[in-house]
Amino acid sequence: MTARARSFGTRGLSSRAGVFGILLVGALATGTTRAATSPAPPAASAASKVSLPPARTVTLPNGARLILAERHDVPLISFGGTIRGAGDLTDPPGKEGLASLTADLLRKGAGKRSAREIAAVVDGAGADLSTDAGVETATISGKFMARDQALMIELIRSLLREPAFPDSEFTKLKEQTIEGLKAQKDDLYSMLGLYAAAYFYGSHPYGRPVTGDEATVAAITRDDVLACYRRNYGGDRLILAIVGDFDARAMEAKLRSALGDWPAAASPAPAVPPTSRRTGRRVLLVNRPDATQSYFWIGNLGVSRTDPDRVAIDVVNTAFGGRFTSMLNTALRIKSGLTYGAVARIPRPTQPGAVALVSYTKTETTQKAIDLALATLAGLRSSGLDRPALRSATQYIEGQYPTAFETNGQIAGALADLAYHDLPLTEVTEYPARVEAVRDPAALMPVIQRVYPPASDLTFVVVGKADVLRPMLKKYGPIVETTMDEPLLTGVRRADHSKAR
Repeated sequence: MTARARSFGTRGLSSRAGVFGILLVGALATGTTRAATSPAPPAASAASKVSLPPARTVTLPNGARLILAERHDVPLISFGGTIRGAGDLTDPPGKEGLASLTADLLRKGAGKRSAREIAAVVDGAGADLSTDAGVETATISGKFMARDQALMIELIRSLLREPAFPDSEFTKLKEQTIEGLKAQKDDLYSMLGLYAAAYFYGSHPYGRPVTGDEATVAAITRDDVLACYRRNYGGDRLILAIVGDFDARAMEAKLRSALGDWPAAASPAPAVPPTSRRTGRRVLLVNRPDATQSYFWIGNLGVSRTDPDRVAIDVVNTAFGGRFTSMLNTALRIKSGLTYGAVARIPRPTQPGAVALVSYTKTETTQKAIDLALATLAGLRSSGLDRPALRSATQYIEGQYPTAFETNGQIAGALADLAYHDLPLTEVTEYPARVEAVRDPAALMPVIQRVYPPASDLTFVVVGKADVLRPMLKKYGPIVETTMDEPLLTGVRRADHSKAR
């Protein structure tokens, strides 16, 4: 395994795809709007409508939730499972990365099968099977031929209920993780998101890199993994969505047999603590002496997954920083040539995440690029969107949105996400019509003012050559510094408690 630049919500804070590809903002951040919709939402165009297959939802006696949707167009079955609260929310201080290591080890031996045997049987069936962990949850997902559904159910049961956590596999994966974390430091763009989260959120769980850092992973023992599993895995925590070529009632019976008597986790699922907005300005400078470019993140607290204005926010952020022709990318790339990409990110976990402007530029043009990003943000807050920009954004979303629900796997993931956040299917099916209803630029101004931070309240995180950048960054606020030579969390926490320059 290599270190993964994961983040909460969309998992996109550290993803290159957001800058170099076309970003569909809020593909699942759907629902009703408050101030930004017309009184009578029009119907979406036929091309943009989204429908989901009928789903049978069952809660087993142990609390496990099953969502079963038949779809017989191809002989495939996909599934997406969520273990609530089994992400790094519960990682002990100094052992960040424990939940991630635990989730990865589920595939490294379970029941009567070794890691090699699990991989061989999955490959032999031409299937996919993965386990993972994020900030709030652990996941299990996969894809099998319909004829292999018995094997699929057996593997789901075995990995979830009978993981062996072999000592040899634990040692190997731990060493690979540490090496991957060290190697990841060569990818400064992905590191930017991790440093930004750690500095902005501080001790809040959202600030922890899901895979930890070299020091925290080195401190994890196999006993820690066993305790993490006992504490966080159980039938009461499971949401499992299955979509594809099967009979829903027959599938329910098989899953009841496999998972219905899975005992509850030893601890109740943890609640995500509240997040808070930062006041004033502050700067974290991460030194990479050999860097020829600087990477910057500018932000403050944004919104949660269920924010009442989430559709309006999708539209605004698509126009502002969520596609190639956005205001931010036009200013920093298309017109000025300062960067190959600039994006505005609004990840939306259970509690409000951070809204941020993210880009990179040559070291010597850092101040110019940051000033232009700030000017573009100020322009959004003062002037909002004009009607052509608003209409272009809604049409863009309506055209892109249906592609997020084409495969069984996409649908299974959407159903599990909706269940996790207790949202109805109309979150998906009515979304295009709700986007279509966002028509009044004036009605968007209160949303913009609430969501996008003012110039006076911003956190800046910059990765690059500190000796050159330090004089440029003083204008943005008091500076604290760390270096990539230190483990990430150690360096950020030390910097956060040091005296700002």
